[in-house]
Amino acid sequence: MRRLWDRMQYNGLFVKMFIVMVVSLITVTLLTSWITIRMSERLFMDTFSITNSKVINQIKTNFESFNYGIITVSNNVLQSGSVRGFLTKEDKDTITTTRTYYSATQKMKQISSNLDPYEVGITILGVNGNMYTTDNAKWPMSVKQLRAHPITVNMNADPKRLMYQFSSGTTGSPHPVIVASKALYDRVNGTLYGNLYIAIREAAFKQFYSNFTSEGNDVVIMNQSGVIVSSNLEQLIGDQNTELLHDATEIVQQRLSYKDTKAMGKDYVLLSEYLPTYDFYIVNLIDKNTALSHLVNTRAITLICAAIVLSALLVVFIITRRITRSLSLLVRQMSKVTKKNFHNYITVNGSYEVKELGQAYNYMLDELNDYVKQLIETQKEQHNAELAALQMQINPHFLYNTLASIKMLVQQGDKEKVSDTINALISLLQNTLGNVSQTITVEQELDNLRNYVLINHMRYGEGVKVNYFIAPDCLNYRIPKLIIQPFIENAFFHAFHERNEGYIYVLVSVDAGVLVCEVVDNGAGISGLAGTGMLPNPTKTRQLFSGIGVRNVHDRIVLLYGEQYGVTITSQPGEGTRVRIKLPILND
Repeated sequence: MRRLWDRMQYNGLFVKMFIVMVVSLITVTLLTSWITIRMSERLFMDTFSITNSKVINQIKTNFESFNYGIITVSNNVLQSGSVRGFLTKEDKDTITTTRTYYSATQKMKQISSNLDPYEVGITILGVNGNMYTTDNAKWPMSVKQLRAHPITVNMNADPKRLMYQFSSGTTGSPHPVIVASKALYDRVNGTLYGNLYIAIREAAFKQFYSNFTSEGNDVVIMNQSGVIVSSNLEQLIGDQNTELLHDATEIVQQRLSYKDTKAMGKDYVLLSEYLPTYDFYIVNLIDKNTALSHLVNTRAITLICAAIVLSALLVVFIITRRITRSLSLLVRQMSKVTKKNFHNYITVNGSYEVKELGQAYNYMLDELNDYVKQLIETQKEQHNAELAALQMQINPHFLYNTLASIKMLVQQGDKEKVSDTINALISLLQNTLGNVSQTITVEQELDNLRNYVLINHMRYGEGVKVNYFIAPDCLNYRIPKLIIQPFIENAFFHAFHERNEGYIYVLVSVDAGVLVCEVVDNGAGISGLAGTGMLPNPTKTRQLFSGIGVRNVHDRIVLLYGEQYGVTITSQPGEGTRVRIKLPILND
C-alpha cells in the first residue's frame, strides 16, 4: 500500500489529468446519450400521439355508429302505435291482450333488427306494468327491479335525453352492462307512458375499440363520475378514478395533444376524447416504459457507450501518460534530494520543457554546492578564530595569577616551594598548550587541577582543602582543555577572600546520558544569584567574580556542542556556590 501511495504521489499530475479526462468523457457520453434518448422519446411520443389521435377518432366513429343505431331504435319505438298501445292499454280480455302483445312483439323484433350486429338486449316497460325484452339473458330484470333501479330514476328525471348508464350486473347475470335508456312520452301532452332499455354487455361493448389496443396501449371508457364503465384492463371496470378523470377533462378542455402523467403507479402518456352523446370520456393510456422499450434498446446503448468510453479512455491514458511520464520521473528524482544531499543530479530527458527544467535544476545544484562549500569553509575559519580568541583569553589570565604567586614565593625566599611551583607550572603548560580544538581526558584534566591547586597552596597555604570525587567510568571521557580550572581559580580567589579556610569539591559523573562536572565550595557565595541556577553577569558581580574565564568556558561549550550544553551556577550568600558543567559523552 505504501509503495502504491508513493507511486501515486510521484504521478500526481498524471492521476489528476486522467481523472479529469475520465469524468469529462463519462459526463459527456452520459449527457449526450441522455439528450439523444430524450429527444428520440419526445419525437416518438409526438408521432405516437398523432397516430393514436387518429385511432381515437376511429374509436369515436365506431361509438357514433352504435349510437346512431340506438337513436334509430328509440325513434322507431316512440313512433310505433302498437308498442304504445302495449305499454298503455289496460287488459280487458284475453283475446285483446294476446292480439296487442303479438302486435307489439312483432314490431319490436322488426325494430331490434337494426341492432343485430351489436348483440344487445332491448327491454320496454309500460306504465301499465307490461314489459317485453328481446333477450332477457343480457340484463335480467323484473318489473319491480326496473322501476326502482337508479337507471330508471335518472332517465325519468330527464325524459327528453337519451342516456348511457353503467350497471355492474344483477344477481342472475353478474356481467357488467352499459344501458342506453330513453323515457317514452307523448310529445303532444308530455305524458310519460313507458321506458326503453337497450343493454349491451361490457364484453360486447369492447368491440368498438378492442382492435386498437395492445401491450402498453390501453383504452378506458369512463363517465362523468370517474367510474370506468369499460376497458381492455378488466380489473379496472367498475372502479372510480377521479385523478384519471381530472387528467382526461383537462386534456379536452385545454385541447392538449397529450399529457404526461402518473396513474396507477406507472408513467403514462394520456390522450382523451369526449363523447357528448354518451357523456363518456375515451381515455387512451400509453405505458411509456413499454412503448419506449421497443424504441430504445437500453442494453445496446449501454454497451455502445461503454465501448466508446473505454476506447477514448485508452487513447487518453496513452497520450496523457506519454506527456506526463518524463515530468513524473523528473519529480521523482528531485524528491530524492534531502537536506544534506545536494549531489543528486537528475538525468535530462523527455520533452523540451522537461529537459529545460532538468538542466536548470542541475545548474542550480552546482551553484548550491559551490555556495555550501564556501559557507562551510567560512564557518570553519570563523569557528576556529572564536575558539582561539577564547583560549587566548584564558591562558594569559591563568599565567598572570600563577606568576604572581611565584613572585611572592621568591620574595619570601622559599626556593624549594618556588621550584615545586615552577615544576607544577611547566607540567600544567605542557598539558594545556596546543591546538584550540584539542580535547583531553578527564584524568588529564584532574592532573592539571592538582598542579594548579599545588600552585595555589604554595601561595596561600593549605587552609582551603580540595577533594575529588570522580566516577571510575568517567576517567577516559574526553573534555575540552581548561573547562574545570577557571572555576577552581575563582573559588580560590573569590570564595575565600574573607577567610582562609574551607573546602572545594570536584565531582564528575554521568546523569541521563550527559557528562556532568561540578565544582562545589562553602565560600562566601555570590549575591544576586540565590537559587537561580543561571550563569552570573560579570558586570554585576565583578567584586566577587571576575567572570572572564567562567564566561569563556560557557561560550566555548556552546560553540563546540550546542545550546543544550553549558554552565549553570547556583549560589546562596554565605553558604557557598555550586557550578554545574554539562558536556556530551565523548570517548577516545
